[in-house]
Amino acid sequence: MIDKEKIEAGVKLLLEGIGEDVNREGLVETPKRIARMYEEIFGGLEQTPEEHLSKTFSVKDNSMVLEKDIVFYSTCEHHLLPFYGKAHVAYIPNGKVVGLSKLARTVEVYAKRPQLQEQLTAQIADALMEYLKPLGAMVVIEAEHMCMTMRGIKKPGAQTVTCVTRGVFAEEEKLQATFWHMLGR
Repeated sequence: MIDKEKIEAGVKLLLEGIGEDVNREGLVETPKRIARMYEEIFGGLEQTPEEHLSKTFSVKDNSMVLEKDIVFYSTCEHHLLPFYGKAHVAYIPNGKVVGLSKLARTVEVYAKRPQLQEQLTAQIADALMEYLKPLGAMVVIEAEHMCMTMRGIKKPGAQTVTCVTRGVFAEEEKLQATFWHMLGR
C-alpha cells in the first residue's frame, strides 16, 4: 500500500519547493530515508485491530481491565506533524479478555495513521466494542501536538485530553469514577 517511489518524488518536490538543493550532500539520501520512515510510522494503514483483538481467553470475573500509560506517537492529518502522549484503555469483559499487549497494539494500529486525536480515541473504543464484545469500554488520551508547539500558537507543554465511553461506561458514572481513581486522578 505504501508507495515509496511516490514518497521519494514528493519529498524531492518539497525540498525544491522550500528552496533547497536536492543534490546537496546532506539531502541526497533524504527522500529514501523519509520513504522508509513513512513506511514505519504509517504502518497502521496496513493493519486492523481484529488481528490483535481476535485471540481471547475466557474469564469468570467481569471486573474492569485497565491498561494505562500506553505511550504512542502519531501524526496530525492536518499538518503532518507529530502528536504524542499516553493512552489509557479500559473495558469490562463479558466473559472474555484479551492479552494485555493487544490493547497497546490496538492503540498502535490507529496511532500509526494520519490521524486526529479525537478520532483516535473513538477508534480504539469502537474496536474494543466490536471485537471483544465487552460490556463497556473507556479510552482517555492525553497528548501534546507539535502543530501547537512549534508553529501557530507556539504553546509547548499544552496537553489535549480526549475521552470516549461506550456501553456501561457511558451509562454508569460510578464506573467512570473508578476508572479515574485507578488512573490516580
